[in-house]
Amino acid sequence: MVFKRRDPRSLTGWMREMVYPTGGIKRATLYVYHRMRRLPDQPHKVARGVFAGLFIGCLPIPGFQFLAGAGMAWAMRGNVLAGLLGTFISNPLTTPLIAVGSIWLGHWMLGIHRPLTGAAIGSAFADAGEEIWNNSLAVFGPEPVHWGALGGFLHDLYLPYVVGSTVIGIFVGLAGYYITIPAVHAYQKARAARFRARAEKRKAASPVDPTAPDA
Repeated sequence: MVFKRRDPRSLTGWMREMVYPTGGIKRATLYVYHRMRRLPDQPHKVARGVFAGLFIGCLPIPGFQFLAGAGMAWAMRGNVLAGLLGTFISNPLTTPLIAVGSIWLGHWMLGIHRPLTGAAIGSAFADAGEEIWNNSLAVFGPEPVHWGALGGFLHDLYLPYVVGSTVIGIFVGLAGYYITIPAVHAYQKARAARFRARAEKRKAASPVDPTAPDA
């Protein structure tokens, strides 16, 4: 297979690569940027795909961002690959920053006054997870089902996260859209100029046929 790795990556190596790429975060970010810039499509279509990917990447839908990014890019008649690449804005390093910023903004917009500390967020996640687990076990036993902790988690964290991330995703997506159009246009223009220069160079270097009639 042409694109198969010579040394297959282990599960541990794959997980480590997801958290911190081998070449570093800066190199991985530049790779995604240059890959989007070189997509063989119209600048506006690539930009629409970038908007879709960046917007979806900010939303709290882990596990479905790839599918949602591709679907939104397709619905917007944008470049689907650009939509997939745009979702990489969400990664183990950026997700905590996006989450805290989104929840803070959501609290402000919805008028919710709750502590937004790491301990409070961790406790809410732990309590909701424990409640879901206990309720799952309660189906097979006499214990009553309780949804208080999960309800509080949805109201105090998840709903503000959705509201805040939607606003942030729109702004981030628009920024990516307006940056992508000139970047893709400039790359395609420079690429076309390089092809013309090479064609002219080959034409100038080709020998003249002495038997050819004069024009």
